[in-house]
Amino acid sequence: MRLAFENRRLSGIILFFCIFAAVSCGGGGSGSMNSPQVPVPTSQPTFAHVAVVVLENHSYSEVIGNSSMPYLNGLAQQYGLAAQYFGNAHPSLPNYFMLTTGLTETMDDTFTGTVSDDNVARELTKAGKSWKCYAESLPTAGYMGADVYPYVRHHNPFSYFSDFQNNAPAATSALVPFTQLAADLGNDALPQYSFIVPDLVDDAHDGTLAQADAWLQQNIGPLISSAAFQSSGLLIITFDEGDQSDVTNGGGQVATIIVSSKSKKNYVSKTLLQHQSTLRLSLAASGVTTFPGAAGTAADMTEFFTGN
Repeated sequence: MRLAFENRRLSGIILFFCIFAAVSCGGGGSGSMNSPQVPVPTSQPTFAHVAVVVLENHSYSEVIGNSSMPYLNGLAQQYGLAAQYFGNAHPSLPNYFMLTTGLTETMDDTFTGTVSDDNVARELTKAGKSWKCYAESLPTAGYMGADVYPYVRHHNPFSYFSDFQNNAPAATSALVPFTQLAADLGNDALPQYSFIVPDLVDDAHDGTLAQADAWLQQNIGPLISSAAFQSSGLLIITFDEGDQSDVTNGGGQVATIIVSSKSKKNYVSKTLLQHQSTLRLSLAASGVTTFPGAAGTAADMTEFFTGN
């Protein structure tokens, strides 16, 4: 009897750790258990258009106050700056996944698997919201293949999602070359949510910070000044990770700027934030209240908006 009891006890312990591992790791996109959800504050504003722009591999101290990035620093001074915002990991891909699934999924930029976890696109689609990923130098609409320089797949997390691996028509309509953004803006066809990925030359990975700043001014400036954005738009500009030597909170401190029609002016946040908070904000600001992965319990970013 004692042996049977001990065996049952051991089985229970093993089961507990198996469940814990499934919830915590989510690697490769197999996580199926729902994360706890913290309710959205009633003071969270919603917007008709939400856009996320991701730049590359520079720490907060390299960006904020840097005279080679006058445009981005001007936005930081005019709108909101997250002064305690950190990437989640090194290298790039787990940060892009955290921005879209709330999980790091992998620590390997050469990952080629399929991710089936809940994600921002799935939640937007379930809520009847439009969205697109605008990827600069993407070879063709719906492309989910390997790198074609200066486009790299591991900066386009949507290309790994089972939602599109198994649905080419959906991928073709939603994963589009960056040139489509100007067309959609000109045709008053901007979606509810836009994930904007500059290529390696323009995201400060292979090019300079000055080049990235000029790209932002040329390409994101028109978005900010558009009537649609001025009426009801939210833009989040962030960096995937800091310098490789900075492993604070996983991925190092990065510059993150919040631009919106409802922003507090010249606001600096001291709240500890990471990419899961941007994912949460992207959905909450779109009127969606179910969040993938760590976004379910991530710190809210309502402090950036008037009335908070």
